[in-house]
Amino acid sequence: MGATLSLATAGRSRVRLLIVGMLFIATTINYADRATISIAGPAISKELGLDAVAMGYIFSAFAWSYVLAQIPGGWLLDRYGVKWVYAAAIFLWSAFTLVQGAVGFFTGFTAVALLFTLRLAVGLTEAPVFPANARITAAWFPTHERGTASAFFNSAQYFATVLFTPLMAWIVHHFGWHHVFTTMGALGIAFALLWGQVMHGPKDHPSINQAERDYIEAGGALLDMDGRGGAAPANAGRVLRQLLGNRMLLGIYIGQYCITTLTYFFLTWFPVYLVKERGLSILQAGFAAVLPALCGFIGGVLGGVISDWLLKRGYSLTAARKIPIVGGMLLSMSIIGCNYVQADAVVVGLMALAFFGKGIGALGWAVVSDTSPRESGGLSGGLFNTFGNTAGITTPIVIGYIVQQTGSFNGALVFVGLNALVAVLCYLVVVGQIRRVELKP
Repeated sequence: MGATLSLATAGRSRVRLLIVGMLFIATTINYADRATISIAGPAISKELGLDAVAMGYIFSAFAWSYVLAQIPGGWLLDRYGVKWVYAAAIFLWSAFTLVQGAVGFFTGFTAVALLFTLRLAVGLTEAPVFPANARITAAWFPTHERGTASAFFNSAQYFATVLFTPLMAWIVHHFGWHHVFTTMGALGIAFALLWGQVMHGPKDHPSINQAERDYIEAGGALLDMDGRGGAAPANAGRVLRQLLGNRMLLGIYIGQYCITTLTYFFLTWFPVYLVKERGLSILQAGFAAVLPALCGFIGGVLGGVISDWLLKRGYSLTAARKIPIVGGMLLSMSIIGCNYVQADAVVVGLMALAFFGKGIGALGWAVVSDTSPRESGGLSGGLFNTFGNTAGITTPIVIGYIVQQTGSFNGALVFVGLNALVAVLCYLVVVGQIRRVELKP
């Protein structure tokens, strides 16, 4: 295999780096648009007179439709191709984000219902993105680079916070919460136009040369990015039954639910925690969120690098993926320590450590690229994301009830930390060997 992977590098193009850069930007905008509601949340809550439970339901609205649309979104990718389904998704979720800025023209129940509905629309249209990212990564990257590539685009969820949270907090402070939505929506619409010009598969990208194509194919890349004409709906049902009946995949799916619980705490309640529990202003909270997000970003990239390094050093694919995931999730349990300290700086430091660990352990999409059936990558990724983002429904609501009943975030942080522990148990006890699934005819 070593001789195969050492094909001549002289003159080999590096188009795959441009591709993963586009995935990184798309995912950054994706997560920034999800996080708009958390930054605007305290101001919305005050203006509309909403309690913690009501805000929990509004925070969760995105995830309801996002989860329900995962499997249909994956089927759309397999059926009609990644490039244009992805481009349409970027344009539509950005348009719905922009329109949320108009909620301020309404009051009372009408405003709440409209905001909830628009968050549902954003979730619906963002659904194909991560299955598409996994499919593009499997098509463009050899196995020994896939962990780093997947970790890089997945770490954009933290980079979005680093880059946009201070900006959005500044916009809320100086111009009002409505303009957070209009600014981010306009940015996404512009990027959707760029996407259509730049994104192509490795078989037909105008800038790739034969040396790079041979290199990625020899390393295990699937080359077929779009996969048009995939499983018909009846066949999709058979595929789903096989995927759900696979113990390895089921362990991966449940583990992703637990890992994503940490993500949604950060995307929804974390700024509110800093304002309500720690007494920071929304502007201070925006800047305080930067360090944990930056550590999550560094951890996210580092997790992929460690995984691919282990693979190149001769470790099995199973060990190379599990070691960062298990170690990172154990480290992320440090979030519970925030309950036992008073100094705001120490709280932010513990949050930074927790999200650094979560970043290291967030290799789920690399595992999806490693395990998805060749002919149903979109459907497999959609199912994986369905499980993961169910946490987007449960986490905001559960935390809302905990805060409402106890008057404190202490129980909420324990809830988040215990989910990290369950993720560890899934990968150590349930998953077993990581390998690509072969579907039965």
